[in-house]
Amino acid sequence: MSKYFMPQGMRPATLDERREFYRLEFDLAKVSSWLELRRGRIKFAVIIGRHTKIFPEPYREDWDTTIIIDDYRDMEDLRSQVLEFLPEATYYDRNIYNERDHRIGQELAFDLDPENITCPVHGTLADKIKRKQGLSFCEIELGLVKDQTIRLYELLEQDYSQLRIVYSGRGFHIHVFDDSAYELSMANRKALANEVKSKGFDVDAWVTEGEMRLIRLPYSLHGMVSRVVVPLEKKEIEKFNPILDEKCIPKFLQRKGNATTSS
Repeated sequence: MSKYFMPQGMRPATLDERREFYRLEFDLAKVSSWLELRRGRIKFAVIIGRHTKIFPEPYREDWDTTIIIDDYRDMEDLRSQVLEFLPEATYYDRNIYNERDHRIGQELAFDLDPENITCPVHGTLADKIKRKQGLSFCEIELGLVKDQTIRLYELLEQDYSQLRIVYSGRGFHIHVFDDSAYELSMANRKALANEVKSKGFDVDAWVTEGEMRLIRLPYSLHGMVSRVVVPLEKKEIEKFNPILDEKCIPKFLQRKGNATTSS
């Protein structure tokens, strides 16, 4: 992880810290409440250590694999399986499936990440990739992506009424739960992604287009930066500071006064 640079206090969670979070802090009631906005049975997924290179020894061969969790009894069983893998990232599948497991729709989402922002100090994403620091980001980029999130939300409000904002641990997601959004074709989604980008928003198009169907599970842990994925109201965004706000800082960092240096 030494090649990535992040704001003060953001750093990879250890396996013990991941275990503590998912045992004691992973709020299944809040997860279930979020998923009530969804339709049908949900598929989940984990990535154990793709970016952090931190993984349990039994999964040395699978550290970079996307593991789908679609066979679980209930939410406690989901917790048990996540504790088995101790992943750096936990997701859910935005696709909607029928009883034959065929895709019949997809939740619309927009993903805005700070590393995609052109920074007056660190340059463009292409500049960062050339330095092999493509996932690095700074406080300036966090502020800029927060502003983009507010403006994109206000743009989407013109067409949709069921919008939710989530701090993803790095940037922000905007979820759209309107019925009409679920029914958009892949061509419609691609056109929408292109329209949004043409208006100056640094969204990850492959999320909006639907090719990337997985999205971070609210209330899970972003293990690369040791931040909790939390839904936010629009009115909270302007003053929200993920470097200091305790609502997104896991207890294992709060006990240390969040005084861990960035990596």
